[in-house]
Formats: sequence, structure tokens, C-alpha cells
Amino acid sequence: MKCFTASFGTETNTFSPMLTSRQSFEEDFYAPPGQHPDRPTLCTGPLWAARQRIASKGWTVVEGSCSFAQPAGILVRKDYEAMRDEILEQLKAALPVDIVLMGLHGAMVADGYDDCEGDILARIREIVGPKVPVGCELDPHCHLTEKRVAAADVIICFKEFPHTDFVERGEELADLIEAMALGRVKPVQSVFDCRMVNSFPTSREPMRSFVDRIMAMEGKDGILSISIAHCFPYADVPEMGTRVLVVTDDQKAKGDALAEKLGRELWDLRNEVRPPFLSIDEALDKASARNDGLVVIADPSDNAGGGAAGDSTYVLKRMMERGITDAAFGPIWDPVAVRMCFNAGEGTRFQLRFGGKMAATSGDPIDAMVTVTKLVRNATQTFGKALSNIGDAAAIEVDGIAIVLIDNRTQALGSDLFSNLGIDLATKRLCVVKSTNHFYASFSKVAQEVLYMDAPGPLPRDFLRLPYTRVQRPKWPMDADPWAA
Repeated sequence: MKCFTASFGTETNTFSPMLTSRQSFEEDFYAPPGQHPDRPTLCTGPLWAARQRIASKGWTVVEGSCSFAQPAGILVRKDYEAMRDEILEQLKAALPVDIVLMGLHGAMVADGYDDCEGDILARIREIVGPKVPVGCELDPHCHLTEKRVAAADVIICFKEFPHTDFVERGEELADLIEAMALGRVKPVQSVFDCRMVNSFPTSREPMRSFVDRIMAMEGKDGILSISIAHCFPYADVPEMGTRVLVVTDDQKAKGDALAEKLGRELWDLRNEVRPPFLSIDEALDKASARNDGLVVIADPSDNAGGGAAGDSTYVLKRMMERGITDAAFGPIWDPVAVRMCFNAGEGTRFQLRFGGKMAATSGDPIDAMVTVTKLVRNATQTFGKALSNIGDAAAIEVDGIAIVLIDNRTQALGSDLFSNLGIDLATKRLCVVKSTNHFYASFSKVAQEVLYMDAPGPLPRDFLRLPYTRVQRPKWPMDADPWAA
């Protein structure tokens, strides 16, 4: 079995003022052919699965370029086209191939391209022809467009949010595409549009049970795979929205019916799937009232993983105003402040201005006397089986609050974001993380309680505050009843 595999991913917030460029990928993650590290990364589950099959099944694997950029704004057109064409030329050079496995994100938008993944998959289909099986793994925060469904034989989304199952889904994709190439199955895809914009964390009910139930259906009665495309709300593109994808073994009518049934069930759960979001003071009040253990509070409104800068100061300022101590906070993206801390050195106390730099939604900078407690070059944090680079990082102490400053923009993923900087969360009563839900897999293990807040910032949890102009309607919550005739 000769397999070509590559990856190309980012999550585009079309409302973000920060452009994405080739440099964005090279600063975050870029691996030329054959130089992917010996560990899986978020968008390279299919490549990792293919590598394992070299020894176990005798596959021949041709690796193309792999890249990922932190979510931000629109991707520069010339850079998108150049990176896309780089992979396509690698595929042409690898021909003939038996299968193609792609690791994409699903919410990439470039200047002139609303559907980058659809564009890439359609061009791959043109190159390999109609008979070569093409499989694609997507993040569930994707836009499940008609174009990409038509171009790929099998699309599989991560099932978990936080996305801890990207390796397992890559394995699933490789197995299905191999079975198709060997003539053992004939996958057909069915999609149902749920006509809504929503958030579906699987770390809580009712989504936990919903996902467990659809996983129990797979592999039985001709059902090969079921995916929920949650949607990425911060993109003003026509096909943004929640969809259900069912892959059956040549049973299109059955797949259509099941996709609609599951989609209608999700619609009925629309008001229950999202966690309750508290104001800043409500969250701080609730955390402060607890007398035992650590309370972790998520600030998704400034989540770099959704395209925010990650430098807002609203929550930290309020914590300082209220005199909250025995607390941790992070990460704050501020390369200038990190450099100043490295210039000062560990143990130094000095006046520092940090945060509040990128946009009006970042709030005002904080000016405070800080103590540099730890400095780490090329620091990392873990996310499941992956390692995330946070760049040079500094831990500072301000009025009883331990803060992590980073120079490589990213969200909080693992609790080692703090421990790698010498901050012991076991000694803290409160920890605020800039993340939507990816933090949960790790931080929930050390927290007695997890809260979610809706603070000021560029990623409001109330989607009605987003200035959509191009999203296909009707769609909830913009339309109260999108099913009305």
C-alpha cells in the first residue's frame, strides 16, 4: 500500500486584525517532507497512523510538508497558494499512489478562498483521479462544506473537545481508507445541516453521553463513522454552522436518515450543551467563596486558539483590584515584556508594563512592580500526546499572583504551562487560563472546580454580538426558529 500524506492547518478568525502568513506557520510548526518529529501533532494524526503501518503492514509512505499556524486572521493569498502548491507538487512527484491521507483543520480562510480545505481536496482529486481513495481528518471546529465532502471519500472529525483523540481518529481514518482501497468497504457520506451556531464541549453532559453513544454505533450495521462538525463561530463564511456527518458502507439512505436523526437531537439539546458563562465578578466571587482546593476559571474570550491576541488584561486587573492572592494567571502573550524579564534576570524586582497591546479589545496595559521568578528558553506545554511550543517564557509575581508571560502566542493547554515555569498550582486557590476548553483535559485533574466566564474580549460567547454578513441563513441563534417554513 503506497500512501501519500501531508498536513496544512490553521483556524481562521475572519474578524481578527492579525493576518496569517507563511511566517506564522514557520514560527509555530513547519516540517518539510520527511522531517516531521517523532511524535504526533494536532493536524498530523493521519501521517502518524501511516508511519505506524510501515512496520506493521508494510506500507510505503511518502510524506509531504506538514504545517500549522496559531489561529489568527485571514491567510495571505500568495502564501496560501504557495504552501498549497508545495503539497500538490509533492503529491504529483509521488504518483502513482494507492491512497491519500490528509491532516487538515477545516476552518482555514485565505484572501480569495472561503474554503481552503475544499480547494485543496478538490485539487488532490484532480491529480489522483476518481478511483484513488482520499481521506481527510478535520478538527470539529470546521466548516463542513459541500466541496470538501464531494472531493474526499472519507472525512473524520475529532470527536473530543478538548481534542485529545486526534491520534485515534487518524488511526480510524487510515483503517477505513485502507479497507476502501482493498475493496472491503464502499464508504458513502451523508451530511445534515443543524442550522445553528453553538459550542459542544464533550467534557460535560449532555455531549459526553452523546459522543459515547455515537461511538458505540460505529462498526455496526454498516455504520463506518460518525462525526459532529461543531462549527467555528468566529468566521463569516457562507457554510459556517453545525453539521452531522455519517459514513456508511454503501447505505446512503440509511446514512441520510441517521445524520438527520442525530442532528435533530443536537438541535433539541442546543440550550444545554454550552456551559454557563459567568461575569468576571461572578466567577471571582464563586471561586473566592470556596474554602478548599483549586478553582480553575477559563477566559475563552481571549483564547489565542480562536484567533485572539491572548494579551487582554480585564480579568487580571480585576483580580488585582480585589486583592486576590494565592492565584495563578496565564498565559499572556507579550514578547516585549518577556524580553524585558530576560534582560532583568531571575530574582529581579522592577517596574514592568505588560499586556493590553494588540487591540482595543485587549484592554489597557498593566503597570506594576514585578518579581521575575523563573525564565525558560524554548518552553513547552503538553496537550495529550502532543507538545506545544510557547517560546521564551517568564514567570512573574505581582501582588500574590503568579503570571506566565510568553512570546509565542498560544492558549493554555496543559497544567505544565505553570509547573514548567516553577509555579505550583497545588499552592494556589485560584487559576485563570486563557482557553475555551482545551485546558480541561489537564487542568481538571488538579482542580476541585472548573468555571467559565465571558469577559470582554474579541471572542464573545454570545454569538449574536458577531457582525455576520455572509453566513447562510436561517441559522440559530440569529434566527429563533430556522426550521420555520
